[in-house]
Amino acid sequence: MGKYNSNTTLKPSSIQSKSMHEIWRGIGCLMFLIIPAISIAAGYETVRYGLENKWPIPYELLGTVYLPDIFYSTSGLSTIFSPISKVPNIFAIAVASLIYMMLIGGVISVIYATTYRMIGPSRYGPTDAPPSGIKVKKYKR
Repeated sequence: MGKYNSNTTLKPSSIQSKSMHEIWRGIGCLMFLIIPAISIAAGYETVRYGLENKWPIPYELLGTVYLPDIFYSTSGLSTIFSPISKVPNIFAIAVASLIYMMLIGGVISVIYATTYRMIGPSRYGPTDAPPSGIKVKKYKR
């Protein structure tokens, strides 16, 4: 019998697997596709509505994109970048879309955290010691 080894064997515990359920991967993939699509559509509509109602949108974000001539001289780059350069107010749409993505992501995170707190596993497992009931006062001289 060694100092740090024990002759007793532990029973295999019924610990659940550490991997996540497959459905959460599918939901995450859908959210990865749906949230940017919703954000881009909402950003486009927000910029359009703002321009119609004379919102003070910075002029640096308005207008079309001007790309250097090298992008238009080759056929591959012009195929990729010509649709982007034709979209009016693309910078304003991109900024509004990023704001919407952060807002939607934040709301989903708060909802998930609240749901996990209510439905999720308990804070302490079966092998944890119960929290101590001792309240320590700050020492004052």
